[in-house]
Amino acid sequence: MSDQAKDERTPEDMEATQASGERAEGGVDGDYEALVRLLKENEELKDRALRTAAEMENLRRRTARDVQDARAYAVANFARDMLSVSDNLRRALDAIPAEAKAGGDAGFKALIEGVDLTERAMLSALERHGVKKLAPEGEKFDPNFHQAMFEVPNPEVPAGTVVQVVQPGYSIGERVLRPAMVGVAKGGPKTAAEAKVEPGPVNEQAEKDA
Repeated sequence: MSDQAKDERTPEDMEATQASGERAEGGVDGDYEALVRLLKENEELKDRALRTAAEMENLRRRTARDVQDARAYAVANFARDMLSVSDNLRRALDAIPAEAKAGGDAGFKALIEGVDLTERAMLSALERHGVKKLAPEGEKFDPNFHQAMFEVPNPEVPAGTVVQVVQPGYSIGERVLRPAMVGVAKGGPKTAAEAKVEPGPVNEQAEKDA
C-alpha cells in the first residue's frame, strides 16, 4: 500500500482495523482457554471413570466372597445341631459293656452295628458338606481350635502338646463349630522355638585382645 493510500484512510478506518486485530488476538486466547478447560474436564472424567471401575470391581469381589461364604457356612447351624445327635449315638455305643457286646445275641449285635453305621453315615454326610473332625492328639495346642480341660505332667513330650482328646471338635471351612476338648502336656522339654540359646564358654583370649 502506497503512502498516499495510507494517508487517505480516515481515522474511523484505522480504528476498525485495530479493533479487528484485537478481536483476532482475543479469539486465539479464548480458544486456548477453552482447550485447557476441555482437557481438564477430560482428565476429571477419566479419573472418575477409573474410580467407578475400581469400586465396581471391589463390589464384585465382596459379592463373590459373600456368596462363597453363604454356600460354605449355610449348613453351620444345622451341622452343629447334628453333632449333638452324633455325640449321643457315640455315648450309647460306649455305654455298652464289652461283655455284652461279646456275649449278646444276634439281634443285639445287629442293633449295635446299626447304631455304629448310623453314626458313621452322619459324620460322612457332614464331611461332604465341609465339616471336618478335629482329633488333635499329638499336635501342639491351638486355642483357636482346642479347649484345654486339664494338664497332664509328661516330661517325655514338649509342653503344650495335646496328649488326650476328651471330645473331638469339628470345623467348617475356617470356622470352628465346636472346639476339641483336650488334655495338654505339662512340664516337658521346650520346643525349638521356645528354647533359649545358652551362652557359650568365655573366650579368654578374645577378652585379652579387647
